[in-house]
Amino acid sequence: MALVSTTREIETMGNAPQVLNNSEDGGPAASRGRVLVRGLLKSFGETHVLKGVDLDIRAGEFITVLGPSGCGKTTLMRIIAGLERQDDGSVEIDGRPVDALRPDERDIAMVFQSYALYPHMTVAENLALPLRMRRLRWRQRLPGMGWIDSATRANARQITARVREVAAQLQIEPLLGRKPAQLSGGQKQRVAVGRAMVREPRVFLMDEPLSNLDAELRVHMRAEIAQLHRRLGVTFIYVTHDQAEAMTMSDRVVVMVEGRLLQFASPGTVYADPADLQVARFVGSPRINTLQGRVTARGTIEVGAHEVAVATGLAAGAPLTLALRPSATQASPDVGVRGLPAHIVHRENLGSDLFLHCRAEGVEALLIAREDPLHIDRFAVGTAVRIALPPEHLLLFDQSGQRIRPAAAQAAQTAS
Repeated sequence: MALVSTTREIETMGNAPQVLNNSEDGGPAASRGRVLVRGLLKSFGETHVLKGVDLDIRAGEFITVLGPSGCGKTTLMRIIAGLERQDDGSVEIDGRPVDALRPDERDIAMVFQSYALYPHMTVAENLALPLRMRRLRWRQRLPGMGWIDSATRANARQITARVREVAAQLQIEPLLGRKPAQLSGGQKQRVAVGRAMVREPRVFLMDEPLSNLDAELRVHMRAEIAQLHRRLGVTFIYVTHDQAEAMTMSDRVVVMVEGRLLQFASPGTVYADPADLQVARFVGSPRINTLQGRVTARGTIEVGAHEVAVATGLAAGAPLTLALRPSATQASPDVGVRGLPAHIVHRENLGSDLFLHCRAEGVEALLIAREDPLHIDRFAVGTAVRIALPPEHLLLFDQSGQRIRPAAAQAAQTAS
């Protein structure tokens, strides 16, 4: 998208400014910014981008929409913003339908991946622009016209005060006289966020705002954005394909794949209790281990020549996929240990963790096990090991990728 059109979109977003609650204890701001999405459908020609997305985002939450490129997450964001029209479904903000409203009537602010700063304006002018566009008539915005009347001068003073307030919050006061070409990537990102903040919107929308930054600066900006959310107490909807951003900043994570919402839960739940095999594979680094198994006549699971004592409740012969996080995968050079026979084909020593990539008999993909780096001498490449599959850590999925709960767990859930 061209800079001019992107910036015009930004300028139109948000209604008359309202006072935010900057305390961390929840207060008035915590009651603003609930976003309800029902049955969103969107296609571009023959490509179905959104396939019936439903969301209920609580006021004041930090929500991350996580998914691979092309999954529909940016389209979802743009529909909430009013920059795209859905084919079907509805969007509400604080109980008010907004489908028929223009972006400037929705009381939201959006931070784009490209920052979209005017290169010929100073930082102060970039920050002030949304307020000048909203509060001053076009004649009053002309150079040298601020002396016309007292109301214009009062508005100009209020805009200047608000710009300095936001600059102080983001610690960019020394940059107010600079132009974007004189700023680093992190400084440009702060200015882009500041331009959204000056409007004091109900909802912040952020579309992969850190993707242009280097790795070290991304880590720093993640913490800054999370702290900003806590100070402002308003709803943040943040789009990313980076699971580290989603897992470290969010109250809840929306996982999308191919236009469908697969899971909407806390970061811990998405990691430890994925509802779908695609979620399990997408979230977590290193990737989750997956193995193909089959239910035996005794109701246990057979993986290659190894049998796992997990009661699935499925009929004998039913195929299924077992998944196991590397942190729960155990590799032992002791051949007397019960498990899948395997050998080490690669080691990754990351200092705090040692990851062993193992080729197991009867398993197509390599299995990854985490070990203490202090034991690296025990695990040379080529070493024969046994891969244990602890039943308590196994995640089971049917052929369609849906989660299967072991019979004992299902009974416990029913009883509770």
